[in-house]
Amino acid sequence: MASSRRRPEHSGPPELFYNKNEARKYMRNSRIIDVQTKMAGRALELLDLPEEKPCYLLDIGCGTGLSGDYLTDEGHYWVGIDISPDMLDVAFDRDTQGDLLLGDMGQGIPFKPGSFDGCISISAVQWLCNANKKSDIPAKRLYRFFSSLYSVLVRGARAVLQLYPENSEQLELITTQAIKAGFTGGVVVDFPNSAKAKKFYLCLFSGPSTFLPEGLNEMEDEEEPRESTFTKERVPYSIARRGLVKKSREWVLEKKERRRRQGKKVRPDTQYTGRKRRSHF
Repeated sequence: MASSRRRPEHSGPPELFYNKNEARKYMRNSRIIDVQTKMAGRALELLDLPEEKPCYLLDIGCGTGLSGDYLTDEGHYWVGIDISPDMLDVAFDRDTQGDLLLGDMGQGIPFKPGSFDGCISISAVQWLCNANKKSDIPAKRLYRFFSSLYSVLVRGARAVLQLYPENSEQLELITTQAIKAGFTGGVVVDFPNSAKAKKFYLCLFSGPSTFLPEGLNEMEDEEEPRESTFTKERVPYSIARRGLVKKSREWVLEKKERRRRQGKKVRPDTQYTGRKRRSHF
């Protein structure tokens, strides 16, 4: 679970690590955009939201708004919170559709009880396991975060937090504080046998315990390692999402397949699936 590479959390506080140079990567690096977008898609899938119903979601550690773009594209409304001013500046420049808030999740989530229908977080929670000053006690900061998150969710809602735990002890610390705050649920591991594609998703339920989704095992989307590419312009979102254009036949087929994996009833695919229809006036 640990990596031989230096972890970002060991470099200092997140508000310093995610500076202007780092923030620009999330706007111009095609690989980062692609990975963040795919993880946001998987997190939203694990939320198991009602079909065709816009929801009000919280994005913790929203950064430059890449995951928020995915939420918007799926028809949801969202609020993002992040500790890095430079990352939020890029999000503002990109004209993201969500509301953005500068804040430290370790200090708690500053919203009224029952404000959100669900929550996602991409690559953020593990930062709470590091003490950057004497007053930082990881267990207490994690509990403050989870207890406030439990409060701001509608009862029965889910939170799906993608994270990179450094080791099993750190993962246990995180899950213990989540359960202590009132959540049920557990960890979903995608591609457990792949060193590069393995991903951890902490799936939390704020109501009665329900079934824990299964992790993905087949590497259907695995690509050969490739170099990151940089551009001076923002990479179009349709390219970031595997080259799929919204409402196209390929986009519709992918969405239907995602619904099938969730165990939902989906109409069979036909030659008319995704067909453009004439407008009637």
